[in-house]
Amino acid sequence: NIMSMSDPIADLLTRLRNAQQVGLKYVEIPYSKNKEAILSVLLNEGYIQAYQTSGDSPATRLLVVELKYVDGRSSMTFIHRLSKPSLRRYTGVDDIPLVNAGMGIVIMTTPLGVMTGKEAKKRQVGGELLCEVY
Repeated sequence: NIMSMSDPIADLLTRLRNAQQVGLKYVEIPYSKNKEAILSVLLNEGYIQAYQTSGDSPATRLLVVELKYVDGRSSMTFIHRLSKPSLRRYTGVDDIPLVNAGMGIVIMTTPLGVMTGKEAKKRQVGGELLCEVY
């Protein structure tokens, strides 16, 4: 299934959202370093159970994500893309948004790598707002 992908991060979020809506345990996503970094944050924050890479060549490499459910309900009730290729959203360290009254996270890419907004504040860096999750 070869298709041009204008926004691989939106694709990642959509695949996670769709898989959770139908209650899948695993979802496969085409591999990229950026997506792996986002999944690493979701894993550290407890929104997914696990993930691993599969496939030998870069062309066939996939990220296999094990979704997390609590009492039969998805651990992510909301996952939303903030910055888009057509409209990038950057923020300084003082303007990093609070998500869902602090109950959610914003994932951003900074000069120090991909991290949560909370982590970025701690490290005093701003960056591009990728998505929010809660």
